[in-house]
Amino acid sequence: MIATFPPWLVLPPREPGPLEEMERLLVKHGLHTVCESADCPNIGECFAHGTCTFMILGDVCTRHCRFCAVGTGRTSPPSPDEPGRIAHVARVLGLQHVVVTSVTRDDLQDGGARQFAVTIGELLKLSGVTVEVLVPDFRGDVKAVECVVEAQPNVLGHNIETVPRLYGQVRPGASYERSMEVIGQAARSASVSKSGLMLGLGETLQEVFGVLADLRSVGCESVTLGQYLQPSAECIPVVDFVAPQTFAALERKAYSMGFMQVKAGPLVRSSYHSEMPFGPSKTHVERSAR
Repeated sequence: MIATFPPWLVLPPREPGPLEEMERLLVKHGLHTVCESADCPNIGECFAHGTCTFMILGDVCTRHCRFCAVGTGRTSPPSPDEPGRIAHVARVLGLQHVVVTSVTRDDLQDGGARQFAVTIGELLKLSGVTVEVLVPDFRGDVKAVECVVEAQPNVLGHNIETVPRLYGQVRPGASYERSMEVIGQAARSASVSKSGLMLGLGETLQEVFGVLADLRSVGCESVTLGQYLQPSAECIPVVDFVAPQTFAALERKAYSMGFMQVKAGPLVRSSYHSEMPFGPSKTHVERSAR
């Protein structure tokens, strides 16, 4: 494990006021965020701007990915009023682009797809709001992915996370091929398709290029690349810190490969500064024309 952060990863202290205000709002309505559960380094900045990434289906995951700080253990049934509570808080915060993700729920028959669909539906009732979802792999269940697609999110994402060689170490229980199939299914839908990778786990640049090529081959349009940071002692350690200039080169490379939107940098995360990419999505245009 590398103990000392390079200068570009040293962040200013978090201001307690915005953090406490957002936390009070979330607790009041019984909601979770990946910002808190995954110990995101950008939480201070995002909460100060009144933004967050909602995490549905509780805060307990059924998998044990070695890069993630989200807790594992006994899960609870999906809450039927959770989608409405998320829509209410999104309205209170004045969000125009709402990002929703979830824990992985392999214990549910549909992996939680129906909860995603209902949440999307509630959010799309808000005037002028666009919706981005970051879904698990649903164990490769095509019908579960289709359930989310049919709810018509503006952006449908699934993170590939790392290179094939490292999947056994980083994502035991997941499959590189299965994740690519989910991304491909999203790309064939009316939504904008999105994925993301963490760097610094021991991958080579050639391996990253290979993943980017695979993403483009299945039709992925938007990609994020960020530095992996070990969130707890139980998680897989950082192998190296990727320099900002390397991220800049990767961003140029990804654009040259045909991605329509690329965000790459040490602190980039899937939903960091997320907004509707490259104008209204195909889904939004089709919905507006009806």
